[in-house]
Amino acid sequence: MPDIASIDLNLLVVFHEMFQLRNVSMVAQRLGLSQPTVSNALSRLRKSCGDALFVRTGFGMQPTPYAQRIAEPIAHAIAGITEALNQEEGFEPGASQRRFTIAMTDVGEIHFMPALVELCRRVAPRVSIASMRASAVDWQSEMETGAIDLAIGAFTDVAQSLYHRRLFSQDYVTMFRRGHRFGKGTVGLKEFLAARHLLVASRESPYDRINARLEKAGIDRTTSFQVPHFTAVPYIVGATDMVVTVPRKLAQQACAPFGLDIIAPPLRLPALHTNILWHRRYHRDAGNVWLRGLIAEHFKE
Repeated sequence: MPDIASIDLNLLVVFHEMFQLRNVSMVAQRLGLSQPTVSNALSRLRKSCGDALFVRTGFGMQPTPYAQRIAEPIAHAIAGITEALNQEEGFEPGASQRRFTIAMTDVGEIHFMPALVELCRRVAPRVSIASMRASAVDWQSEMETGAIDLAIGAFTDVAQSLYHRRLFSQDYVTMFRRGHRFGKGTVGLKEFLAARHLLVASRESPYDRINARLEKAGIDRTTSFQVPHFTAVPYIVGATDMVVTVPRKLAQQACAPFGLDIIAPPLRLPALHTNILWHRRYHRDAGNVWLRGLIAEHFKE
């Protein structure tokens, strides 16, 4: 058993980040360190623990059973220390150097991050914000430990330990390049189903349910083109005759720069309800309160 007095606690921070990201270069980037520094930290921690901790595989650096056992207690310890050191009567955005992490989908990054960068530049120039792809981590558990401060999205099946605030609701629209035949008049269901569709095979709820609705209406997944995320969608439909059904706010941002148009699809699709979520442990945290308020003030409709 390693002697805690002999362990540099900074090594546990490196361990925590490696357990989440499974990639040395990504850990180095997040912590502002060089890759050799991260590798050396892991080597020192391996010696202290008497375990390999992470083993290189074809799927990245995967944790050993020992690393899996200690990961959660270390995450809780880091969260507790961070909370204790950050206890403050108020939060001064103009002076704070705090780093916030927000879980989002790729659609969320497109919609929220440009505005958040500009807002922080104006009112909190030393604050930094990092987005974390919601599908890449267990974001609800990470919010409990404090590794993720907020989540923004149309998430479903949310734990009762998370509070939420509605930002806005939006519908789905069908997007296509300007000059497409869909832009020349009313599009009926038969014409809609006959078009070439680009499908976004996202595993992120609730977007994963839309393809099921489209397939039920008669759009064949096996003959459609697919991408795993929304980021590439405007580039593809802007250069082809394909159409794609996406959240309205994504389309609103993509139409002008990519030369695209939209119509309401001729079938019923459920609305998206986008919320900001935070863990009850951090409900009164001054920095968390400030960031929630900033986001709500700017994006709430």
